[in-house]
Amino acid sequence: MTSLPSFELTGRVALVTGAARGLGRAIALALAEAGADIAVGVREIRNDADELVDEIERLGRRATAVRLDVSDRAQIATGVDEAAARLGRLDILVNNAGIAPGNPAVDVTEADFDGTVAVNLGGTFFASQHAARIMMRQGFGRIVNVSSQAGLVALPGESVYCMTKAAIIHLTKCLAVEWGTYGITVNAIAPTFIETPGTDAALSDPEFRSDVETRIAALHQIGQPTDVTGAVVFLASSAANLITGHTVVIDGGWTAR
Repeated sequence: MTSLPSFELTGRVALVTGAARGLGRAIALALAEAGADIAVGVREIRNDADELVDEIERLGRRATAVRLDVSDRAQIATGVDEAAARLGRLDILVNNAGIAPGNPAVDVTEADFDGTVAVNLGGTFFASQHAARIMMRQGFGRIVNVSSQAGLVALPGESVYCMTKAAIIHLTKCLAVEWGTYGITVNAIAPTFIETPGTDAALSDPEFRSDVETRIAALHQIGQPTDVTGAVVFLASSAANLITGHTVVIDGGWTAR
């Protein structure tokens, strides 16, 4: 009898960047619920990171917080190495850390441009590169990049952010092709607006929120972090063994219009 696909991650070790709050926190908890031990990647080791570590440990998993500012190349290397050293290996990397400074294109400064590219695109690339070196030695790895529906549609005032998220989608394909022979899959997710501390300010504007809900064509509702986490667990699991180079769009039908 053919065995059914498994979504369990028992015995796996995952590193989630930008894990202190919002979507990253929810992803870390979902991976832990599925059985993985978790390295919480954060810019600074603060109370929110320690609280997340405690919550993961209460689920019966091992957890540790590592300082990992994805705009700092040296810190990426140190953080990824520390995660693997403390938990014994590194099977899963979720590149969640990102920023979204809004600016009309004519007002974008060089500092705005460079900073957004460094975090969103550079952070994703170099964290993946360093994790892949470990995964290649293991002969196994799962990388999940967090893109956005903004990589597929234009959002006014978000040209640089949209550009980086589109680049992540194509980077995902490139890395999947290069690293597949090492047993590493590379996929991405592309969520719509999700209720997190990072989107609270924008979504608190009734006019903006109404426009977003209208554009989410099929469901007309703002997403919650748990609407996204299942796709990450799936892509990290053995149920997705033959899936690589793809982007799962989680947008309530926005891009279907």
